[in-house]
Amino acid sequence: MAPTPQTDRSGWPAILCWLTVLLEGYDLVAFSVTIPIVLKSGYLGFTAAGATAIATVALIGVAIGAAGMGPFADRFGRRGVLLTSVLLFSVFTLIVPLAPDVVTFSVFRFLAGLGLGACMPTALTVMSEHLPAKRRATASTITMTGYHTGAVLTSLLAAALGQWQVLYYAGGIAGLVLAAVMWFRLPESSAYLSVRDSVRQKGGERQGMRAVLAPRFRRISLATWAGSFMGLLLVYGLNTWLPQLMRTAGYAMSTSITLLLVLNIGAVIGLLLAGYLADRRGIKPTALTWFGIAAVLLALLSVRMENSFVLNLVVLLTGIFVFSAQVLIFAYVAQSFPAESRGTALGLNSAIGRLGAIVGPFVTGALVTAGIAYPFGFWFFAVVAVLGLGAIFLVPSRARTDHYPEEHANPAPSP
Repeated sequence: MAPTPQTDRSGWPAILCWLTVLLEGYDLVAFSVTIPIVLKSGYLGFTAAGATAIATVALIGVAIGAAGMGPFADRFGRRGVLLTSVLLFSVFTLIVPLAPDVVTFSVFRFLAGLGLGACMPTALTVMSEHLPAKRRATASTITMTGYHTGAVLTSLLAAALGQWQVLYYAGGIAGLVLAAVMWFRLPESSAYLSVRDSVRQKGGERQGMRAVLAPRFRRISLATWAGSFMGLLLVYGLNTWLPQLMRTAGYAMSTSITLLLVLNIGAVIGLLLAGYLADRRGIKPTALTWFGIAAVLLALLSVRMENSFVLNLVVLLTGIFVFSAQVLIFAYVAQSFPAESRGTALGLNSAIGRLGAIVGPFVTGALVTAGIAYPFGFWFFAVVAVLGLGAIFLVPSRARTDHYPEEHANPAPSP
C-alpha cells in the first residue's frame, strides 16, 4: 500500500530524486556511446543522419514531457507525476534493443523521452522543497550530480561490457526497481500539500502558467529560458557527440570514450563547488562566472593536444564549468517561484532548454556529416556559452524569495 502523503523528515526524497536524475544522465550517454558503435557496424542501416534524427526525436519527446507534466505536478502533486514518468521511461528504454528497424527504434526513444522529460524538473521541484530556501542552489546541484554519476556509470559499463544493448536493458530494469521503491517510500511534497490545503480553505484559484508569465516574473522567465536553451545545448551537444568529435580530431576510440568519462567526473566536481558558492555568493554571479570560464575552455578544445595529461585536464575543467552553469539556472528558477507554480516554472524552463538540447546534437551532427566538426564544433559551443552568459546577465541579482515567507517557515500540512 502506498504511504499516506505527509511531511517527510527522512532522506528518502533526496535519495529518490537523485536516482531519478541519474537515469537521465545514464540514458543520454548510453545513446552517445551507441552512436559510433552502430555507425561502424551498420546496425539496422544506421547512418550519421539517422542517428542525428533519432537524437532529435528523443529530445522532442523530452521537451513535450517536461512542458506537459509541470502543470500536472502543480495541480495534482509531485509524487504521482514522478512515479508515472519513471515507469514510462523505464518500460520503453527496456525494449529499445528489441526494435526491428530504425523507425521503431526512434518511436521507442521518443516515448521513453516523454517520461524522461518530466523526471528532472519534477525531481528538482521535490528536492528544492525538501530543503530550506536558502539552500536551493545546493539542492539543485546535489540532485544534478546524479545526472553525471549516471553518465560516468554508463561510460564505465560501456568500456567493460562492449555491448550497447546491455546498457538499455540495465537502465530499464533499474528504472522499474526505482519506481517500486518510490511507491513505498516517496511521500508527497509538504510545500505542495500546504498550497493545496490553502486553495481549498480559501477557495482560491491555482495560478500555474499565469504566474510564470505574470509581469513580476516575465523578465526572470524569458531570461532563464534563454539561458537554459544555451546551457542545455552545451550539455547535450557535448555528451551526445564528444566521442565522435574527438574521433574526427584524430584521437583513438578508447581515448574518445575516456574523455567522456573525464568530462562527467568534472561535472560532478563542478556541481558540488557551484552549489556551495552560489548559496554563499549568489546564484547570478556564480552562473556568470561559470558561463564565462566555460566559453574559454570550449574554445581551447579546438586546439589539438598531443599531451594526454593536458588534454584530460582541459576536458575535466570543461566538465566542471559547462554543466553546472546550466544547473544554476534551475536553482535560480526554483528559488524565484512559489510552490503553487514552481513545478510549472521548472517544467517550462526545462522544456525550452530542451529546444537547445535538440539544436546542440542536431548542429553538431550536421557538422560531423559535413566533415567539419573539428574544430568548428568547439567554436560553436564557445559562442553558445557567451550567449548563455548574456542571458543570465539580464536576470535580477537576487531571486525573489521574499514573496513567500509562509513557505520558508516550512509549515506542516493541514490535517
